[in-house]
Amino acid sequence: MPEQNTLSAEKELLQRYDSIRNRSVEICRPLEIEDYVVQPIVDVSPPKWHLGHTTWFFETFILMPHHKGYEVFDSQYNFVFNSYYETIGARVIRTDRGNLSRPSVSDIYKYREYVDEKMAAFLSQNTIKEDLRELFELGLNHEQQHQELLLTDIKFILGHNPLFPPYDVNCDLEKTGIQQSGMISFPEGVYEIGFEGEGFCFDNELNRHKVYLNDFEISSGLVTNEEYLEFINDGGYADFRYWHAEGWDWVKENQAQAPLYWHLVDGEWMQYTLRGLQEINPNEAVTHINFYEASAFASWKGMRLPTEAEWEIASDHLGWGKRWEWTGSAYLPYPGFKKVAGAVGEYNGKFMVNQMVLRGASIATPPGHSRNTYRNFFHPRLQWQFTGIRLAR
Repeated sequence: MPEQNTLSAEKELLQRYDSIRNRSVEICRPLEIEDYVVQPIVDVSPPKWHLGHTTWFFETFILMPHHKGYEVFDSQYNFVFNSYYETIGARVIRTDRGNLSRPSVSDIYKYREYVDEKMAAFLSQNTIKEDLRELFELGLNHEQQHQELLLTDIKFILGHNPLFPPYDVNCDLEKTGIQQSGMISFPEGVYEIGFEGEGFCFDNELNRHKVYLNDFEISSGLVTNEEYLEFINDGGYADFRYWHAEGWDWVKENQAQAPLYWHLVDGEWMQYTLRGLQEINPNEAVTHINFYEASAFASWKGMRLPTEAEWEIASDHLGWGKRWEWTGSAYLPYPGFKKVAGAVGEYNGKFMVNQMVLRGASIATPPGHSRNTYRNFFHPRLQWQFTGIRLAR
């Protein structure tokens, strides 16, 4: 019976592997071949690079060290598809990913098929020990992270094409529905935050610890396009009083006047979506807002952004999951945080500087990849993710 359970567990792992890997391919299905190579800015990677990099992860961290007799698909791919792992060796500079006309898209799909076949053989022939199972889970969650990046990067690529081509005219992912109104109150006290229990989490969600919070209120709904338009019409982008100094510098340097993908056409605000250029829906949650904008809007409203501890404590009472929500918390380690040895230790800890925490999930987050302890993080200037605003006071 134990052997049967083990075989069943490996079979389940393979099914999850296939399902998650296939989703990456499905995300790219609407693309034309030319769309796979474009890199408009440093923060956006070409879709074909995402497909190659997530494959490289399984080849490098699982197959090469653990699958006896494994032969790499192409010895040059480590240089091409390594992202930021200094332990693994040299790599293509991030800004040069868009210059990689080779390997071709067809080569990368062959690479995925090759690695997927080897992974299937490895899982069917071996009992996966606990430490390797944890690495395998990290690989699956890593691919899901890149699926979210795939969607947001594809939107940036197509949204900066002067023809505003749609990703998929039938895509309705960006809808959030009518937002709730009102504030929810929480008393002061000592609370606990951080991941606890069974299942996967990233290392930055550990360890569970106590925090003291003053009494606070948090909005039951996200800020809408209509509310944000009021900020714009009231001169919000022209009044330094609402902005951090660095944020005000960003406004002036970029001549910012509205969220990313908003365009004033014949006196009417339009918004590029995955379905193409559309009229702005006033009831949808505003999105593609950076931390500077979120903080300035909160200041204009006479409120603030919640801390990540406040957000987590309130999360069970919130309808979250449509937008990554900026918090007022810097991305720092929890008490007792430790980086593991080797390349995997570079996964989160090395980025704990000059980043702000976002909580929740977005319409681009894959199913099963969200938790109320999940700590996303980005630099305050970045807008290209599906980010939004929830207010607190």
